[in-house]
Amino acid sequence: MSLSQPADLSRRRFLGLAAGGLTAAALAACSGGPSTEAADPSAKPEQNDYTGVKPAGSITFWSSNPGSSQAVTQEIIDAFHQSQSDIKVQLVSAGSTYEDIAQKFQAAQAGGTLPDLVVLSDVWWFRYYMQDSIVPLDSLFKALNWDTSDFREQLLSDYKYKDTTWAVPWARSTPLFYWNKAHWQAAGLPDRAPKTWDELAEWAPKLKSSNAGIQNSFQLPALAGYAGWSFQNNLWGAGGGWSAKDSFDVTCDKPESVSALQALADAVYKGKWSGVAGKDSTQDLSAGAVSATVGSTGSLVGILKVAKFDVGAGFLPGGPKSTSPVCPTGGAGVGIPKKIKPENQVAAATFIKFLTSPENTLKFAAATGYMPVRKSADPSTLIAKAPQAKVAIDQLAVTRNQDWARVFLPGADQEMANACAEILTKNGDVQAQMTKLKSTLEGIYNTQVKPNLK
Repeated sequence: MSLSQPADLSRRRFLGLAAGGLTAAALAACSGGPSTEAADPSAKPEQNDYTGVKPAGSITFWSSNPGSSQAVTQEIIDAFHQSQSDIKVQLVSAGSTYEDIAQKFQAAQAGGTLPDLVVLSDVWWFRYYMQDSIVPLDSLFKALNWDTSDFREQLLSDYKYKDTTWAVPWARSTPLFYWNKAHWQAAGLPDRAPKTWDELAEWAPKLKSSNAGIQNSFQLPALAGYAGWSFQNNLWGAGGGWSAKDSFDVTCDKPESVSALQALADAVYKGKWSGVAGKDSTQDLSAGAVSATVGSTGSLVGILKVAKFDVGAGFLPGGPKSTSPVCPTGGAGVGIPKKIKPENQVAAATFIKFLTSPENTLKFAAATGYMPVRKSADPSTLIAKAPQAKVAIDQLAVTRNQDWARVFLPGADQEMANACAEILTKNGDVQAQMTKLKSTLEGIYNTQVKPNLK
């Protein structure tokens, strides 16, 4: 059975968080692949009427300060206060990771004080839509005469469902291939990123022999939070994926997916030219301990501040079957809770409009390395300061929406990281781990998703 879903598939009643479902062991015990019955084509979500609503005088903004952005975010808030006197914004650090802030926001739904706007990552926002915890934004756009066509469509579309917008892009990123240009030069390599992972495998011995004292030619990113995201590049390049495109059909155990992960394992255990970062591979690169890695565009500014060498940045390598598009988008946007007063929603949207203006998206990008989210934002000054930033902007044209298995199955991202850890840090059998992962993901689908598709 084909599991590709029509665009109007109703996923409104997904369970919200993996913590509310079965344990991983119980999910893995569920048998049979995912199957879907006819979905109930629910109507377009109802928009609120903000006619005559005046904005609240003060609001709170919950952020995890992605990319060490607290200082620049506060600068933007201060500029907002100078631009008008009706709305005051309080920045609240609600955790250090996307998971931290998601759990805190989840807890506030059951009781406590909600924020007026909140950071929502790529793997969390849809759960809150399903829980009816965030408000549709289109009527707020209309109330504020806000033309959103200036947002980069690749980024805004990540938050659209049923022709409705549920968040606004803010701290958005893609993975990039970073390398030490001095190491490249010592090895006599061309001054560019490898076009494929096979090409990097050919270059790796030269890098190791020409740069005495380095740990590895390449460092895989820390698996927690990165394996499910960045390894989509490797899977897609080999013709595989965590799941089939725009589908809940789990394909991580297919030959193409297994071969992509086997190639990573071989780089670690057979070729011995790659390692796995314990904490942050971009720090390993910046310290000169490794010659190359894959990291978020949000790491760019930090790398450039620390590295004592010229840093190269390029598109992600392709695989034996596909060289483009093999790059996923990522990062976070901002949304507005549903259970707050309309006047707070209007005030929050007013600030979001300012926060993501062309001027402020450039300011934020310059301070963090995240991408400007507005098309009219002229990146020339940003690129003049850090030419590598142009790579991230150019790569947007060849990005691909993430696999449903990662972003729509509760807890799937952590399950992917756990499976990859067994393979890449314990030399586990790739096929066995991917077969087990498929069972786990299908269990999540069958118990937490399928019953809620009608």
